[in-house]
Amino acid sequence: MALVKTPAGQAALKDRHGSLTPRQRSAFILFDGKRSTEDVLAATAGMGITREDVQAMIDQGLLAPADGAPAQAAAPSSAPELPAAPAAASPAAAPGPLLLDDAQTVPAREESSGRSPKERYQDAYPIATELTAGLGLRGFRLNLAVEGASGFEELAALAPKIREAVGDAKYARLEQALFA
Repeated sequence: MALVKTPAGQAALKDRHGSLTPRQRSAFILFDGKRSTEDVLAATAGMGITREDVQAMIDQGLLAPADGAPAQAAAPSSAPELPAAPAAASPAAAPGPLLLDDAQTVPAREESSGRSPKERYQDAYPIATELTAGLGLRGFRLNLAVEGASGFEELAALAPKIREAVGDAKYARLEQALFA
């Protein structure tokens, strides 16, 4: 199904309205009434955009179906439901597996150094942006995804993709900051 920006959505985009996260904003721009939801999800998969993000934009009144069909039809009935991202019980609790995409998960690592997820994120974020920015156009989407990561869990979920893009030697610094 093709979705278009509503007048409220266009105003939110223009005014940089707070209800759109940086990740959602990147996907929101692609909804032009010509691309299907599946096309936009495929194009923004590297940034971690999910059907839930699209549904949230519909629920906020920022997107509407181009053909006037009911808004809850954003996920075709023939498409399998995507699993929801696990919610952490509390910041001090050890996180569960991190969701990467439909079938891949990365196991949570033991917190042996005693650093909080916030501290790990603060240490790792500059390294991750440096590594992905150094990839040039080849790593543009990955760099956008890193810049849109708002916490440890999101950055840790991108770690395997960063490792694949930059190689084990350069990735070692990021792994140390995230997981040591």
